[in-house]
Amino acid sequence: QVQVVESGGGLVQPGGSLRLSCAASGSGFSLATLGWYRQAPGKERELVAAISSGARTNYADSVKGRFTISRDNSKNTVALQMNSLKPEDTAVYFCKVTRFTGSVYWGQGTQVTVSS
Repeated sequence: QVQVVESGGGLVQPGGSLRLSCAASGSGFSLATLGWYRQAPGKERELVAAISSGARTNYADSVKGRFTISRDNSKNTVALQMNSLKPEDTAVYFCKVTRFTGSVYWGQGTQVTVSS
């Protein structure tokens, strides 16, 4: 069983920055696709950013140029650096680990609130 734990959420003013981190247990991390998703109240969960085992990245249009996803396979972690935050970025952010077997694991989520 893979455990996925996010950290780094909090309250930040518009224009500020936050760095989210996600740690996953288990083996084969380097072969997994990793993603950050978010869900705002009353809305569906949406993809924010993803990074493949080959370090190819893709981003939602709404965060391009502001957010950066990165991975450290030696530590089984994936991070999301969020800059120039906007109130509309407020949501619960989830980490998703998709193993090479196809199995999917989610973290419990971390709250990000952007407000003055």
